[in-house]
Amino acid sequence: MAYTTINKSTDYFNTKLYTGNGSLPRAITGVGHQPDFVWIKNRDVGYHHQLYDSVRGTSAGVLYSTLTDAEDSTYQLSSFDSDGYTMGSNLGAVNGNGEDIVSWNWKANGAGSYNTDGSITSTVSANTTSGFSIVKWTGSGATATIGHGLGSVPKMIIVKNTQASENWIVYHSTLGSSKHLKLNLTDAEATTGGTWNHTNPTANVFTVHTNTNVNASGNSMIAYCFAEKTGYSKFGKLISNGSDDGTFTYTGFAPKLVILKPNVTDDWSNWYMFDTARDTNLNDKPLYANLNTQEAYYGGSPATNYAQIDILSNGFKIRRDGNWGGGGNGTELIYMAFGQSIVGSNNVPCTAR
Repeated sequence: MAYTTINKSTDYFNTKLYTGNGSLPRAITGVGHQPDFVWIKNRDVGYHHQLYDSVRGTSAGVLYSTLTDAEDSTYQLSSFDSDGYTMGSNLGAVNGNGEDIVSWNWKANGAGSYNTDGSITSTVSANTTSGFSIVKWTGSGATATIGHGLGSVPKMIIVKNTQASENWIVYHSTLGSSKHLKLNLTDAEATTGGTWNHTNPTANVFTVHTNTNVNASGNSMIAYCFAEKTGYSKFGKLISNGSDDGTFTYTGFAPKLVILKPNVTDDWSNWYMFDTARDTNLNDKPLYANLNTQEAYYGGSPATNYAQIDILSNGFKIRRDGNWGGGGNGTELIYMAFGQSIVGSNNVPCTAR
């Protein structure tokens, strides 16, 4: 049995599907909690992914995981609500009439408060139970530590300079602090000390160096930090075997969202997003965090989708492994997964090894 302190995963993360009605404002309910990080994608049309959070607030506007753009205050969420959120702008992308929309929603702890654990004071909204925090700070342009509020070591950190055209920078524990990935690109890992200063995060802080993507002097920065919680979240890597009977990855729970990135550079090495709300096994309808294409679409025209996985009661299994993911046999893929195996009315997970 996979033990967890999280009684009900949907109190902290949930995927919400809805059909646009072409009218604003539009309240989306049924999320199961008041989200602090809302990630929206139109499944039918090639709009950019829309990312909003409660620390930047409703007036700050949208960030696009597909672009290097600074935050766009033209498009905003009106509010983060007790069971969802209300949209007030950006009609087609988030509420196109008759169009299928998905949002992935994480709960932190509201608008946040000052954190002085690091050399730079940050604003942090942290949920220590689920291992998720949103961190905002003003860059110094010099090596600094930033408090993240989790009380445990982050396994994955996603950073965006919100005031400049810069890449999205990703720390992943399996790659270490001398390397990073870019959420908006298909690039393999880059080796540099300019991002994390060759320093792994601690239970209290993470370190940034001089790279303007993560610490530009005078610019506002935002980070989404994830710590691993048994029975709820998992961050790791797997090695492709190049087979349709692909690699199985044990998470200890039934994933509801799996994001995979092949650690190579080519046209197929996207950030693949699979979830059980949009598709059951065989799960072959990915969206791509780095692309604005619609669901299970690639290259601008309908085609056989080669990206397939099975999402199982205790992990996930790659399918058609020789046809996607940057080269097949021997390719490393990093992943993040959220979910929970539910047994009975108390929502306590129980997963056999």
